[in-house]
Amino acid sequence: MKILRNPLFVIVLAGLMGTPAWAVNRELVELQTQVQQIQDQMNALKQSLDERMGVIKNLMDQNTDSINKVTVAITNMQVALQKQQSDTNNHVDQLSGQLQTLNDSLDELKARLGKVTNQLEAMQQAQQSLAAQASQQAQAQQQQQAQLAVPPPDVLYNNALRDYNGGNVDLAKQEFSDYVKNYPNTDLAGNAYFYLAELAFKSGDYPNAIKGYDQVLQSFPDGSKAASAELKKGLAQIESGQKDAGISTLRHVVQRYPRTNEAMQAKDRLRKLGVATAASRRAE
Repeated sequence: MKILRNPLFVIVLAGLMGTPAWAVNRELVELQTQVQQIQDQMNALKQSLDERMGVIKNLMDQNTDSINKVTVAITNMQVALQKQQSDTNNHVDQLSGQLQTLNDSLDELKARLGKVTNQLEAMQQAQQSLAAQASQQAQAQQQQQAQLAVPPPDVLYNNALRDYNGGNVDLAKQEFSDYVKNYPNTDLAGNAYFYLAELAFKSGDYPNAIKGYDQVLQSFPDGSKAASAELKKGLAQIESGQKDAGISTLRHVVQRYPRTNEAMQAKDRLRKLGVATAASRRAE
């Protein structure tokens, strides 16, 4: 069947085979039908435009041949006129009239050729515009299909957390990234950003870890991971050589979350660094 040879259908079919049963729904089938209809319309439009362009090309070839013939005839008559210039004035007037008629015919043919050329250019532009619109519609359909293939937020988050705890670093990173991309405003988005920062911290990528913790603190300041994010930010700053900034961050954890486990960890790290848990008034 024709639809089986369609690369887009094969991609969608492959995606459906790898997607749980709950993701296969009527919307996917409708989207596949719309994509096929768009492709059929594009093929029909291309065939129609090709036929019209063939007719126009044939007409242009005929007009070109006519112009060439008229040009040859004018040249011949001009030669004849020069040879017979010594003949009677009546004969000269007759040839001049014929020459003028041929010149008028040539001008008319040139005008017709110009119109045909303009029509051809307009049709080519229309074809390019329609092709671009069809391509945009196909891309929009593909994006909708991709969105429909994304698991629900709770399923995606639980899968990512399971892989994170199981040590599947690459898979967990991809799943947490998919979560914040598709569900950036949910309550668990702050947790997803936190675990992405944790993966960066564990790999020694402290600059990206700090950016991830900042994302949690800026976008989810009252979230469940806010205290942990600020604590780990301070540790990442110290590990990356930003000791003063890290000490300041850890002191802020003690001040803002005084009775939490994160505050205890911050105090312990500050003691190991040999600094006070709070800045002195003179330092301030």
